[in-house]
Amino acid sequence: MDLKRRTNLVGGLLLILIGGAFLVAQLVPDAFAWLDPENNWPIFIIGLGVLLLLVGLLAGVPAMAVPACIVGGIGGLLYWQNATGNWTSWAYTWTLIPGFVGIGVILAGLFDGRPRQALREGGGSIFISLVLFTIFGFIFGREAFQGILWPILLIALGVLVLLRTIFRLR
Repeated sequence: MDLKRRTNLVGGLLLILIGGAFLVAQLVPDAFAWLDPENNWPIFIIGLGVLLLLVGLLAGVPAMAVPACIVGGIGGLLYWQNATGNWTSWAYTWTLIPGFVGIGVILAGLFDGRPRQALREGGGSIFISLVLFTIFGFIFGREAFQGILWPILLIALGVLVLLRTIFRLR
């Protein structure tokens, strides 16, 4: 399928989805009550990331996974900060953005048919991000690292090591 037809297909699907959402909102007024913009506004940023990923997949541009993961990841951070009120965590959570880039690179490589290269490139970015997150987290967010974040960080690092080992064996 050529690029023009693919672009028209994506545009038509997006119009149908948006129109369908507006129709549901008209027919069932409480259908989107969970999207309360006053309290759950970061969901819209996460949704924008998902939309970018879908547009990239439908248009045949796997590289759109990188900005989609950045936007969606920042939306996830904002959602967590909004839910917990821990806005001072920006002092160290910004270091996760290179990890979002790494996840996007891995997804783009998987969609493009080059998983080994993508895992090598994206895995390095994720590793650097985790190291920076640990360093800045211990400096600026010591109370958070004494709780649940430290075990999650160890689990994520273990998964990364396992994935790199598995892809090197093949």
